[in-house]
Amino acid sequence: MLRLNPEGYLRFIQADRFVVNYTGAEANVCVSLALMGVQAEFVTRLPYNAIADAGVAEMRKLHVATDHIAYGGERMGVFYAEKGASQRPSKIIYDRKNTAIADCRYEDFDWDAIFSGATHFHITGITPALSKTIPDVCLRACQKAREMGLTVSCDLNYRKNLWTEVEAKNCMTRLMPYIDVLVANEEDAEKVLGIKARDTDVTRGKINRESYVDVAEQICQTYGTKAVAVTLRRSITASDNEWSAMLYTGGKPYFSRKYMVHLVDRVGGGDSFTAGMLYGMMQDYGPQDVVEFAAAASCLKQTMELDFNLSTADEVKRLMSGDGSGRVQR
Repeated sequence: MLRLNPEGYLRFIQADRFVVNYTGAEANVCVSLALMGVQAEFVTRLPYNAIADAGVAEMRKLHVATDHIAYGGERMGVFYAEKGASQRPSKIIYDRKNTAIADCRYEDFDWDAIFSGATHFHITGITPALSKTIPDVCLRACQKAREMGLTVSCDLNYRKNLWTEVEAKNCMTRLMPYIDVLVANEEDAEKVLGIKARDTDVTRGKINRESYVDVAEQICQTYGTKAVAVTLRRSITASDNEWSAMLYTGGKPYFSRKYMVHLVDRVGGGDSFTAGMLYGMMQDYGPQDVVEFAAAASCLKQTMELDFNLSTADEVKRLMSGDGSGRVQR
């Protein structure tokens, strides 16, 4: 999809031009993994036009395969982003109705070819929110991936501007039995799965991280999920956040170190966390190293403009090992 935002910290009402960026939750994950050396392919449906071609070219430039993109429909989705600062929050406006991907059918994709030789399939809760028909496509794709032996991961990514809590719950609870690895934050778990973290108020910056262990355990017990990851963001202001994460797997929780992040652009932070987690799992890291790598990757991303995490695996490892001074590297 297309992201348009005013330059710097200008508000929408001030803007006389927009910065163009090609993005999307699953696309962000693919780019992060590709730049870490993992073979990644982005699967979507796009219209036949020059804007879509430019987006595909951007993915290819960043080493993401696009061989199984389907074509048809009239338009790409768009969102407008206004960057917040200090006590002024960021704002997102979506323009995603009647897009090519929203009108897709399961038969538009050659799933046998897509999943042949693959080990992982990742999806987010944003995609099925785009229309009334796409949830069935997402469900059947997850079922096919499971049938072919892939590890299926999902970031719940609840977006209140795209669908209601009832719609999200009805859809995502149908997908959950086919999800091996789940990523969620406190809002996702509560509004999509009806599981609330006790003694937590994110609006006031209050996080009781131990309560997330109960949430993750309930998810695993209810749906048979093998691992649940939770990002723990304490928003001090729109400019400064405390960032950490938890991975629950094998009946045990693993917490990452905490990072104080002065935000450059927080959009894509969760996607970079997911990519870092999947990378660690693919490299057979132990659970503690997986969550440390994922948290470090997403910390770095939030210091970068726009949505993609352009960090290499070595850069993430340096931060993971404790080198967070920000000193010039010569």
